[in-house]
Amino acid sequence: MPEPTHVMWGGRFAEPMDPRLDRLNRSLPVDRRLWREDLATNRAWARALERGGVLTAAERDALLAGLDQVEAALAAGAADTAGDEDIHSLVERLLGEAAGPVAGKLHTGRSRNDQVATDLRLWTMAALERLDAGLLGAARALVTRAEAGVDVLLPAYTHTQRAQPVRLAHWALAHAWPLLRDRERLRQARGRAAVLPLGSGAIAGSGFAVDREALARDLGFGAVSANSMDAVGDRDFTVDAVFVAALVGTHLSRLAEDLILFSTAEFGFVRLAEPFTTGSSLMPQKRNPDALELVRGAAGQLVGHLVALLVTLKAMPTGYQKDLQENNAGLFAALDLAEGAAALLAGVVETLAPDPGRMAAALDPSVLATDLADLLVQAGVAFREAHAVVGALVRRAEELGVPLVDVAPEEAARLHPALRGALAALGGPAEAVERRRIAGGTGRSAVLAQLAAARQALGA
Repeated sequence: MPEPTHVMWGGRFAEPMDPRLDRLNRSLPVDRRLWREDLATNRAWARALERGGVLTAAERDALLAGLDQVEAALAAGAADTAGDEDIHSLVERLLGEAAGPVAGKLHTGRSRNDQVATDLRLWTMAALERLDAGLLGAARALVTRAEAGVDVLLPAYTHTQRAQPVRLAHWALAHAWPLLRDRERLRQARGRAAVLPLGSGAIAGSGFAVDREALARDLGFGAVSANSMDAVGDRDFTVDAVFVAALVGTHLSRLAEDLILFSTAEFGFVRLAEPFTTGSSLMPQKRNPDALELVRGAAGQLVGHLVALLVTLKAMPTGYQKDLQENNAGLFAALDLAEGAAALLAGVVETLAPDPGRMAAALDPSVLATDLADLLVQAGVAFREAHAVVGALVRRAEELGVPLVDVAPEEAARLHPALRGALAALGGPAEAVERRRIAGGTGRSAVLAQLAAARQALGA
């Protein structure tokens, strides 16, 4: 491990840090990804100090020029082998080398406590925007799939058993709507992240007259924090962000599970494109849905990151504590993972090939049982009685070894006289889906209305 080359707090210490503490304390390998945000925070702070009369214009300009040099060094990989404690001390050291003694003035009136909180908020705001773009791609792929599947029918499942016929578009939209709701949550989470903590100092507020409203505008925040004690220890925005990521992972996992089942030889409803599958090291014939399995597995990791955040925060006393440093890796990993899973699943959905014939073949007459009960109700039979009558007809069909609709009319009439007419009016799956034209249903007009609403939501 490289030796530390710069510390921001060494004045009152006579002995060096124990190497065992140094190993655990050093966060640069994790937080070095915040270098762009830290430079933005430093530039804005330099401008704020000049506006507040702490720096001269010449000193501000020297600091900004030095920060440009630091940016070039970091872009070239200066953080990769540095031995500094964290990204903030690395930037301060590099700035000192670039700008000279004036670099020592930049930390006036602030603390790493409000600095890291600001950097994390800036990073989270941008990460949520990236995740939103990934979700938009996945939701758009599902809506496009729905547009192509308006007139394709397949069985819907409850308890993993065939239930009722629906349109393929209805199934695709059932997965698009959760992702569109996730986008709403992302926007809300970003709004809550866009609160500026800089100027809070270590815990009591800055001792210099910095215009925090101007600082917020400079950095793209929507508001300033109301309480300095709260601001430096507040990581609610990270919980918001990781919660949304975990819910995104859950929704993507459910879609992945459907597609894993649908792509099996037993279902055969869809065929996955080869670039999103892998083979077996032993069985030459295999084509495995690894992309979908990885997305399904990511959901567990995302929930784990959320739980870790909450457990760390639950016993946090007021103000900043070093425990909070341990949450950064989970925040970064969660949002990276959710973004990658969304992009991967978008590619799977865009390239899969549905098999309408296999879907139609799975629509055995048992999926029409509910429609048959509804027709009995229309003939004046109470629904609970109609349910029992159709159940008895299903059992009788099983005993005879014939499909539900092939039970002889006279045999059906023995169970209830109204069954003869109901069976004659039943029709097939196409008629069944059209009986459900109610808003939100799988009838053609209802699905087209859903599509129009989903397209509008995509553009929101």
